[in-house]
Amino acid sequence: QVRLVESGGGLLQAGDSLRLSCAVSRLTFSRYDVGWFRQAPGKEREFVAAITWITSNTYYADSVKGRFAISRINTENTVYLQMNSLKAEDTAVYYCAAGFRVQSAVIHTTQAYQYWGQGTQVTVTS
Repeated sequence: QVRLVESGGGLLQAGDSLRLSCAVSRLTFSRYDVGWFRQAPGKEREFVAAITWITSNTYYADSVKGRFAISRINTENTVYLQMNSLKAEDTAVYYCAAGFRVQSAVIHTTQAYQYWGQGTQVTVTS
């Protein structure tokens, strides 16, 4: 079965940097768009960033634009989320998700993705 495994979470201070990884197995990875979402306690899961499979176009939530960068290496079936200038409000469980040919208009929605990882905790103290 398809598996997405996130790693790289941790406890950091405001201003620190961190890179999350999402390893995907048993999926024709190169045909799927991949997104990162996050969910803070008591809040809904929200879009963070996404990258398409064909052209590697990237999309970002306004709250992380200029601070986070998403990238993918298809030969390694891995997607990365580089997070810089972290803030306390970035604290959340971060999830990666894979969706087949996601339309750009809905790339920020959870419903567009068929497969999800279990998440990795990122905690930023101020």
